[in-house]
Amino acid sequence: MDPVLIGELLAALMFFGVIGFLLIGFPVAFTLAGVSLLFGAAGLWLGVFDPSNFGSLPNRYIGFMTNEVLVAVPLFIFMGVMLERSQIAEQLLLTMGKLFGNLRGGLGISVILVGAMLAASTGVVGATVVTMGLISLPAMLRAGYDPKLATGVICASGTLGQIVPPSTVLIFMGDMLSGINSQVQMAKGNFAPVPVSVGDLFAGALLPGVLLVVLYLAWVIFKALTDPASCPATPVPAEEKGALGREVLIALLPPLLLILAVLGSILGGIATPTEAASVGAVGAMILAALRLRLSFGVLQATVISTATITSMVFVILLGASVFSVVFRMMGGDNLVHEFLGSLPGGRLAAVAVVMIIMFFLGFILDTFEIIFIVIPVTAPVLLALDVDPVWLGVIVGVNLQTSFLTPPFGFALFYLRGVAPDDMPTSAIYRGIIPFVGLQMVAIVLLFVFPELVTWLPRAIAG
Repeated sequence: MDPVLIGELLAALMFFGVIGFLLIGFPVAFTLAGVSLLFGAAGLWLGVFDPSNFGSLPNRYIGFMTNEVLVAVPLFIFMGVMLERSQIAEQLLLTMGKLFGNLRGGLGISVILVGAMLAASTGVVGATVVTMGLISLPAMLRAGYDPKLATGVICASGTLGQIVPPSTVLIFMGDMLSGINSQVQMAKGNFAPVPVSVGDLFAGALLPGVLLVVLYLAWVIFKALTDPASCPATPVPAEEKGALGREVLIALLPPLLLILAVLGSILGGIATPTEAASVGAVGAMILAALRLRLSFGVLQATVISTATITSMVFVILLGASVFSVVFRMMGGDNLVHEFLGSLPGGRLAAVAVVMIIMFFLGFILDTFEIIFIVIPVTAPVLLALDVDPVWLGVIVGVNLQTSFLTPPFGFALFYLRGVAPDDMPTSAIYRGIIPFVGLQMVAIVLLFVFPELVTWLPRAIAG
């Protein structure tokens, strides 16, 4: 039998083997590395894999540890956890709820706007969903909101941190796509490729993030007009209206200044993402101190939480590197290239197929697991077909936002289930996210039809 065919067959079986073991419940990082090593041993026995290929792994791991861009990840996580513990989210939710309370759907509108602001200042999905679930869900249910609408709004708004900068997913995507794009361009004879920066992805993600917020708001307004009973108004008592302006200013100004300091410095070219993340981390501590929430206990808990989340992500990245080496060296990249390159419809059809695969993987895998498995396998082919790397990174980010919402393993659903009232059926949470997953699909279609929604701002900033 042809050794090339044997290698490609093993690579395909390895991909599905990883998915199978993850479904059984094995830890992600150990599954990626363990299954890859097993198939590497099988490839060695069959004469289609050279174990010396693992010699590249130490350099990869050292590269991860010395990569200045990736230092931004723990810093942004620290910023998000510190802001969550300083109760800025709680103050925002309560104040915005009062501001829009006189409108039908006002609480839903306030949750979406606060979710967008928290996404732009923290990007930590779990903390955002839990915080809004603890504060907003009881208020919405007391006001008579349809449980499906209430839970859907909270889950969808809480996941905006996956696409709205500063998104840790976009940081990893920028680092991966930059390396892959350089290799692809050099293979084409361009020995001075323009790198794909994290700042470009942040700029490209701004308008799609705003688009999602607008779509969510439009859905709540539509429900308020067509089904008023599902989202009634919650009038603010007259004695509280006098101080409302001051409350809004106090609640909005600190996070807005932090967003401006972090994103403004990146997009303006004043600071790198890592430098801006440092400013954000320090700014979060200053805000916590101003609210008299900064203590040794809070700092200790924040550091432990940051270390736990960061370690989880990077261990998955290390396991995914083993998978990538084995898959590529056994000819899996050739298999993917032949499949995507032969599709009728050209590069857009190839991107569409990859998006569909990622969407369905989102039912069973986490965002980071998907990008660490799928991007190294498919991005070289797509970039070789002249797909814009910034557009690709952003549209992947929007797509993978659904992985937090789609059952059975949508983490946003689990976070909300953990803080929802015991008498609320889980089915209400699952049914509540259906319209919002549909809205995200609408956003992806719009990004396909109007790619300028992604590419315009990075080009305008670059001049």
